[in-house]
Amino acid sequence: MLPSLALIFLVGLSMASICQRIKLPRIIGMLVTGILLGPYVLDYLDPSILSISSELRQIALIIILLKAGLSLNLKDLKEVGRPAVLMAFVPACCEILAFVLLAPSILGISRIEAAVMGAVLGAVSPAVVVPRMVQLMETRYGTAKRIPQLIMAGASCDDIFVIVLFSTFLSMAQGGIMQLLDFADIPISMILGVALGTAAGYGLSFLFEFAFVNRRTIRNSMKVIVVLGVSFLLMSIETWLSGVIALSGLLAVVSMACVLKLKCPSPVSGRLSEKFGKLWLAAEVLLFVLVGAAVDIRYTMGAGLAAVAMIVLALGFRAFGVCLCLIQTNLTWKERLFCVIAYLPKATVQAAIGSVPLAMGLPCGQIVLSVAVAAILLTAPLGALGMDFTYKKLLSQEKEEAPQINRQCQ
Repeated sequence: MLPSLALIFLVGLSMASICQRIKLPRIIGMLVTGILLGPYVLDYLDPSILSISSELRQIALIIILLKAGLSLNLKDLKEVGRPAVLMAFVPACCEILAFVLLAPSILGISRIEAAVMGAVLGAVSPAVVVPRMVQLMETRYGTAKRIPQLIMAGASCDDIFVIVLFSTFLSMAQGGIMQLLDFADIPISMILGVALGTAAGYGLSFLFEFAFVNRRTIRNSMKVIVVLGVSFLLMSIETWLSGVIALSGLLAVVSMACVLKLKCPSPVSGRLSEKFGKLWLAAEVLLFVLVGAAVDIRYTMGAGLAAVAMIVLALGFRAFGVCLCLIQTNLTWKERLFCVIAYLPKATVQAAIGSVPLAMGLPCGQIVLSVAVAAILLTAPLGALGMDFTYKKLLSQEKEEAPQINRQCQ
């Protein structure tokens, strides 16, 4: 296993660096590394690490969700208002609808399997979008109308919404029957997940505050371990209650992180976010390389034009959904076009859950994973390069107000 881990980290990081130098997202290099090292090409990875790859991917997903929850500023949602709330679910719903309507005829799968595929493909990638929105806020492009905040807030909630839908559709696919009552599990799982995560967040914040008041310092590294342990427990509770009551463990994890950000002092939550950001540097390599290793490149190439056509059509539905969210706003057509481009890239969620149907033995598992990887390879560079090359042309920069704001901050 150790030689395999060495290859994953060293080759994965090298390929990521190469992609970064040629202005492509780093995840492309990691995915290509996994495909090359995986059992379907060079077969250099030990079977023992492939046997636990699903657990490793789930840990990586938990880490990025904790990072997102600790970084998410709930005030941005309030300040941006209705468009941010709509951006959290309308584009994803439009894209899922495209798969449900069109995928059965294009890819030859059932409606339920199409819904599972749509839920996998429906999320935007924070790994691609968030760093670029942070850069826009620093350089003050689009900040007059809070466009970067709008996209960041919407994209963060978009992932959570899609993951909850994915869990519901996956349960339907395992049962083989789609019933209207199954959709009642969506709000139930969301409400219970938020409630459980909120309770856990308050409990942890009380623990950290109690230790501080009694001068029993808990090191930040120890806090990270405690938060991770509670996160694993929340995910386990979802598994234990499966078949009894619907509960979203992932939403509980994010809710816990949001409560920690609200209740803990800013330096504490900031340091926790920084720690999880450092953990993500290693976790993302494992995540994307192992996802690439699970891909049978022959099957992906076989899906070929049909998969690309389905992805392009779904992106059209998604763009329409973004435009719907921005109706009755003061954004110009250029700014709306930038929002559409920013909502194109897919990577993190697709890498984390794309192989779950295959691991669970669903008949659609292989084609879902193949289309997910194809979507990452197509949309991640398309969205990343699209944002990098168009933001100066499509967004206006605040030049005069920046010095005044800096003085106020000081």
